[in-house]
Amino acid sequence: MPGGRLTQQERQQIALGLADGLAYAEIARRLDRPTSTVTREVMRNGGPTSYRADLAHRATEHRAHRRRPAAPRAPGTPPEPHGRDSEAVRGYEELLTTVFMQSGLPRMTARVLVCLYTTDAGSLTAAELVRRLQVSPATVSKAIAFLESQGLVRRERDERRRERYVVDDDVMYQSTMASARATAHLGETARQGVAVLGPGTPAAERLENIARFVDFVSESIARAAEQARAVLHTKPGPPNP
Repeated sequence: MPGGRLTQQERQQIALGLADGLAYAEIARRLDRPTSTVTREVMRNGGPTSYRADLAHRATEHRAHRRRPAAPRAPGTPPEPHGRDSEAVRGYEELLTTVFMQSGLPRMTARVLVCLYTTDAGSLTAAELVRRLQVSPATVSKAIAFLESQGLVRRERDERRRERYVVDDDVMYQSTMASARATAHLGETARQGVAVLGPGTPAAERLENIARFVDFVSESIARAAEQARAVLHTKPGPPNP
């Protein structure tokens, strides 16, 4: 129905059309939509190479939500700390969740990470995450397990012996170093293929170039992480007398 809001199914058709290399006009014809509608939809949601139907649909819902008056708070809900605008906070959490999803995180994992990043304490228990996200403990546990495997969160016990999930400066350093190690492992594996495929052959040369490239990248990442940690995490000493 030309003129109405795009449906999620139509956005999926747009994504499929882009993947098939179809022109905007052809995609629009198949949807019975104006070409300008398809063009605007794609360009405001990452362009032809980065368009994803699910993220585009969520972004549209988010924009529509921001145009609506905020829903009244549930009885007993504590106000946002530091006088923050609760609607603005929710909007930012949605935005950050979408960015994490664009980087490859599953939606619930992204939501858990956003909760941890935007809490002043920098840590939450499983029960607190369940309450904030209104999901099951199993859902939180699965998301935390993935984040922990990527070095993005760590666990610690508080004074009440409860397990807390923490994000802090050292977590980001450890996550970056884990990424550098994973990249270096790719280089090592690529170089093993050189001997298997025969030095000097086109396939072996391709793998050698990959290995050299990722070696350089992983070393640069590790070096930059060490430098950033030394500069940003070093507390200033006492002033000279």
